[in-house]
Amino acid sequence: MNTHDRTDEDATFVRTYTLTRGRTRPRHLLSLETVLATGPGRPGPRQAEECEQILALCQEHPRPVTELAGLLARPVTAVKVLISDLLDANALIISVPSAYTSSDAALDADAEERPTTDLLAAFAVGLKRKWPNANRYSQAG
Repeated sequence: MNTHDRTDEDATFVRTYTLTRGRTRPRHLLSLETVLATGPGRPGPRQAEECEQILALCQEHPRPVTELAGLLARPVTAVKVLISDLLDANALIISVPSAYTSSDAALDADAEERPTTDLLAAFAVGLKRKWPNANRYSQAG
């Protein structure tokens, strides 16, 4: 590895550190598949330029966390920290697929597309059988 490669690595690390203001953990629980859409709020004036890029991308159409990280060419953890900031400012919202919304019209129109209670129960049994020692997620219903 030559000196030039090392300098590029260091610059990327320093930029990521300053991008998140030294934070290494997001305040919100976000999976790689969490889909985000723009909300009514706006980010604060001191937000990173990547926050504006995230908002512009999500304004085109809702996007998952991994896609945002890939398009920004930034580490997923750093992007999750920025997303948490945008969620706090209500500039981003977590997008829920329409098949799972609670409006009566959506329930009637999408009733055949939604999983049944029996299917979900069978799925839970299968997961417990496959991973009997798994810890229960505290926020699960």
